[in-house]
Parts: sequence; C-alpha cells; structure tokens
Amino acid sequence: MKNGKRPDPDVVHPIKGYDKEIYIKPTITDPNIIVGDFSYIADDDFESHVTHHYEWIGDRLIIGKFCQIATGVEFVMNGANHQMNAVSTYPFYTLEGWDMAPPSQEDMPYKGDTVIGNDVWIGQNAVILPGVHIGDGAIIGAESVVGKNVEPYTIVAGDPARVLRKRFDDEMIGLLLKFRWWDKSIDEINSLIPLLTCGDIEKVRAQLKTLI
Repeated sequence: MKNGKRPDPDVVHPIKGYDKEIYIKPTITDPNIIVGDFSYIADDDFESHVTHHYEWIGDRLIIGKFCQIATGVEFVMNGANHQMNAVSTYPFYTLEGWDMAPPSQEDMPYKGDTVIGNDVWIGQNAVILPGVHIGDGAIIGAESVVGKNVEPYTIVAGDPARVLRKRFDDEMIGLLLKFRWWDKSIDEINSLIPLLTCGDIEKVRAQLKTLI
C-alpha cells in the first residue's frame, strides 16, 4: 500500500492536505443520491452540483464506483422540467398566491432516474440532464450537455453531446464489462493496477481473456 496506507472509501479527503477533491459517498445526506466507493469530485461539496432535486418528485441520482467528476459538473434533475403539453409552461403551482394544483406526473416530462456507471470520467463544466444513463467506462467531454444515453466505453462531447468514438472495439468492451474490475476487493484492484493502467491494449486483451 502507498505510504503504508490502505485506500479507504469512507474518508472524505483522499489527498493529504488538499480539500478540493473529495470522495463523494461519505458526504451524501440525501437518500435519493446513491454513490459508489471511491468516486470523487474536484470540489469540497458534491450535493450543490445536483440541482432541481426535490423530495416530492422522488427521482434518484445513482453513480457507480471509481467515477471521476471534474469541477463545475452539474446534474440537472427532473424538478427542472416544466409542463409542456399546455399553452403555458409557467409553473404557477410552485409560486405563492397562484391558484393551481401541481400537475399530475403524466403531464410532466418526467425522465426517471439519472444513472452513471462505473469508472466514468465527466469533464469540467459538463451538464447531465434528467434521466440520462451513462454506461461504464464512458468519457464525457468538458462543457458537454448530455441529454441522451451514452453507451459503455464511449466518448461524447459537445452541446448537445455527440458520440466521438468508442474507446475500444466491441470485443474489448465486452471483456471489460464482464471483468468488472471495480467490483473486486481493494487488494485485488491494487494488484490489477499495472493491467488497468497499461497502454498496450492488445496485451491487456490477452491477459483479460485468462482472467475471465
């Protein structure tokens, strides 16, 4: 273990003396935000990056393990949506004095839970819109606005975000999704670091085939 210390998913500050990067999971107070071990954000607060997230709507933000979230990223939840099947989109029901009951969920453009996979890298100032599902190993470019689902191990960028390319071929992606390194123990992952950080993809492919 580095410096004699064991990785601990329950610490808030994983870098000694630096408070602008935190492991997210131990800081969560909202039960509708679920985050896996070792996912971090380049900030000292995560929940402020989750906007329009209201208890009465009930949508969840679910983030997997080992995700890397840059500064300025925003997760826009379903509370940001306005009724679109009527003449006006104005939310009278949310403001004092207006005689309007909340619209039914069927009348709202409800998109469901937002789900981020494992080992996802989200670049600086990206915006993730309600109900988006981002697959394992995906990369979201800086300043992107993501309104559609992203397949595993796919790079997207832009406003709106568009697919740039797959990170690997289909066989390699299949091997990685089957291997699921992020679900292994800390000791196993530590031993796998040379494999996980190797730039020789053909060497990695061959070794994965022996491990699955």
